[in-house]
Amino acid sequence: MRFGVLGPLRAQITGEEVRLDGPRQAKMLAALLVDANNLVAMERLVAVMWDGKAPATAVRQVQDALSGLRRNLAACGAPGTLISTRRGGYEIHLTTDQLDLLEFEEQRRLAERHKTPSETAAALRRSLTCWRGDALVDISSRVLELDAARLNEMRAATHKLCLSIELDLGRHREIIEELTALGREHPYDEQVAEHLMVALYRCRRQGEALQVYERLRRTLADDLGVDPTPPIQELHLRILAADPALGVPVPPSGPSVVRQEESATADGEPVMAMPVRQLPLDVTDFVGRADALAEVAGLLDGSAANRAPVAVVVGGPGVGKSSLVTHAARLASANFPDGQLYLNLAATSDEPRDPALMLAEALRALSIAGSAIPSGLSERAALYRSLLVDRRMLVVLDDAGHAGQVQPLLPGADGCAVLITSRTLLTQLPGARHIDLDVLRPEEARELFTGIVGRQRVEREPAEADAILDCCGNLPLAIRIASAKLTGRPAWSLRVLRERIEDESQRLAELRIGDLSVRASVELSLRLLPDEAVRALSLLGLLGPYTLPGWVVGPLLDRPDAEDVLDTLVDASLVRLTTTDAIGQPRYRLHDLIRTCAVEVADRLPEQDKRDAIVRVLAAWLDLTGRGTDGLPAGLLVAEPGSAPRLPLPEAVADRLLADPAGWFDAERATLLGAVKLAVDRGLDELAWELAAGAVTYYDHRCLYQDWEHGHRLALDAVRAAGNARGESVLLRGLGQLHIYRDEFDGATSALTSSAGLCRDAGDKRGEALSMAMLATVSRVQGRYEEAVDRVQRALDIAVGENDRHLEAQLSCSMAVMRLMQDRLDEAESWFGEALRQAKALDDVHRVAVVLRRFSRLHDRRGDQDEALRCLRQALTTFEELADERCAAYTLLEVGRVYAGGHDRERASPALERAAELFHRHGDREDEAACWQLIGDMDAAAGDHDLARRHRGRALRLWQTIGDTSAANAPARPSSP
Repeated sequence: MRFGVLGPLRAQITGEEVRLDGPRQAKMLAALLVDANNLVAMERLVAVMWDGKAPATAVRQVQDALSGLRRNLAACGAPGTLISTRRGGYEIHLTTDQLDLLEFEEQRRLAERHKTPSETAAALRRSLTCWRGDALVDISSRVLELDAARLNEMRAATHKLCLSIELDLGRHREIIEELTALGREHPYDEQVAEHLMVALYRCRRQGEALQVYERLRRTLADDLGVDPTPPIQELHLRILAADPALGVPVPPSGPSVVRQEESATADGEPVMAMPVRQLPLDVTDFVGRADALAEVAGLLDGSAANRAPVAVVVGGPGVGKSSLVTHAARLASANFPDGQLYLNLAATSDEPRDPALMLAEALRALSIAGSAIPSGLSERAALYRSLLVDRRMLVVLDDAGHAGQVQPLLPGADGCAVLITSRTLLTQLPGARHIDLDVLRPEEARELFTGIVGRQRVEREPAEADAILDCCGNLPLAIRIASAKLTGRPAWSLRVLRERIEDESQRLAELRIGDLSVRASVELSLRLLPDEAVRALSLLGLLGPYTLPGWVVGPLLDRPDAEDVLDTLVDASLVRLTTTDAIGQPRYRLHDLIRTCAVEVADRLPEQDKRDAIVRVLAAWLDLTGRGTDGLPAGLLVAEPGSAPRLPLPEAVADRLLADPAGWFDAERATLLGAVKLAVDRGLDELAWELAAGAVTYYDHRCLYQDWEHGHRLALDAVRAAGNARGESVLLRGLGQLHIYRDEFDGATSALTSSAGLCRDAGDKRGEALSMAMLATVSRVQGRYEEAVDRVQRALDIAVGENDRHLEAQLSCSMAVMRLMQDRLDEAESWFGEALRQAKALDDVHRVAVVLRRFSRLHDRRGDQDEALRCLRQALTTFEELADERCAAYTLLEVGRVYAGGHDRERASPALERAAELFHRHGDREDEAACWQLIGDMDAAAGDHDLARRHRGRALRLWQTIGDTSAANAPARPSSP
């Protein structure tokens, strides 16, 4: 059984041609073969069979044609399972040796895997033998003509790649004839001409090589009005000069490409363990821009005389700045082995990104987390520059608005470079080179249009294509809009579109430049959509510039499930499916300009309808946040629910989303902060504070202090403006705990004192107890033990009175710690035992681990090192299972202290170094210093005074950063609050 589409359509079974009853069966077979082993949708089969408007009986006729095709195949001996009926369409099942297209693709894949050029060339040659002529040359279908054009382009690309490799292998004599024929077929292809020139030159046919160049130069000048590009001009000069480097190369004996990692190692350059690779996907149909690309490449080339550390690509909307920079950055990525950072500054959006937040994002990408990220803009910029000083990295800043937004993000290191896109000149940037990007050249515009619409379609109506491009003004955005219309309407001739946009009175409605062009495109699409889809798009626009999960459409429309509406919007290319996140959710985004148009459409809706829709979405976010928090390790920062509404999603949906609660929070980090901001902007203060406070357990678990503070500050302004005392007390308490983590005790005292006062005024006993307990932590850390005991006791009295067993368990443990610090060991043991009993009764494994960690101190004080270590090992196992790095660090610190007390330096030092690493990652400078101080003390005791000075000096520098130089001489205090 053998089928073929790489040439005239072929179907043979047992050596005999299969009879096809007319062109309809041929079209159906061709459509199935082009997508062999994949579902071919009924809609596509209908489009294949009818170039024009399909009749009402189209589906039935397609089914009849497929039934007849199956009968004819079975009559020749084909199995009944060859073509299967699946939901929504049909699928043909073939192996690689049964279809020439599959064999061609397999040989291409093999060529990519081969390690030597000769093996690669052989595989490419085998792939080319699968072809019998132009693909599907005997099938008349406009839809299939697009597939045939794509396949023919793959054949040409494969042929050129094969000839290029064989030229490098010294087979110049054998390939001249093929290159000559290929040159006649592609008279504008400079790569083919270049290979032919080299091959002729190596055969000592210098004159003919020069004739090839002259013929190319005249063809380009006469037909396109352009000159050959600089690379082939340079080759022409080298042939004139008889450059000996153009001679026959020495055949390589191994792989022709050295991996970047191997090269870096061989050269002795440092290789980052985890280089940052953030560049967006390249634009697959990128065309032209040779001059701009060459200029960017020169500016990024470290060895070039005209190198500039900062290059700014400037141009109007829609000219393709981001596409150019992404393409150029990917081409240059090998020159920056330490990675590429990509930051979207969103200057043209409603919410330009703040440089301080962008620096925090960059620092997180560079493995700096938690409060290790400084709070001030200048400090963040300084740390960012320090991290990049010895690295070779490329930084791409997309959509910059002004120099002030960009300047803090410039690395300032010799090995780094920056690519920026902007609509305005950034002349205030020192040393920056500007590249002005205009619309496409005529030949580039035609190449872009042809690549999207299809070569055969354009060649049938070349004058119409030129007229369309003229109406588009060669603006890439307008060309893409026009091309998308034609691609989505295969039955249209080019003349139909040309007539629609030729009349200037109608052109602005069909194709508008810049922002208006997108508005016209959206309005055209909206007229073809159901009313509910239009409503969904308009409401999606109100949610802001975020990548969203698909479930949000349901609450927007007040429906339990709206996937069909979302699918309609995706099919209409108004909503883009961007990725699938780590928990398996597809994520969607509106292009910023489409979102702007959607907001304009939403202006026509009643204000109450818009407000209700936003409240429903936020209420669903709040419900998911609460459920997700319930699945995390228990935390006492969770506030009692306020009066904000909660909207449960369907149970199956919620269970699927929250199967991994921490993973869900990870996926929704940005959208949760966006939800807080949306609530603030809409005056929904109750929803704002509950959303901000609802994520605190997650932020605490992951040590995401920047997100924690950002959400709380946003909501705090809103509740204060609304006079919402309950929300203010909760947010101040959360900020107070954040201050404690950052060793900012004055700020913590102020926030927590205010929170406690607001709670007392409102009769919020539990809130008052929590704030009082946190104030006790501040007292304890600052050495005011009696005050701390008093505050713990007051909080404990409230917890007992309110029957809050979780809080009682925490406070019992806190009281045990205080009695331990006061050397009242028997009382401490009693309190620890009570706290452990309460935690176990609550089945709170995290709280049990915390109590065990602190209980170990008592065992150690009494000389029972084995029991202390048993408690710590059990606690560490729990914290590692829960991925709680901060509590794991505190436990490792205690392990190190126990071993140090037993003079076991070999076991103490690894535990302390690991703890110091974790504390450093999360910005806990005080406990990191304690680790290095203890290591230094052990070094000194062992007589290694040089190492002791180094480690103690490191601890001292850390204490100096928090203004506590006396800590080196202070007795050790229990770890963690």
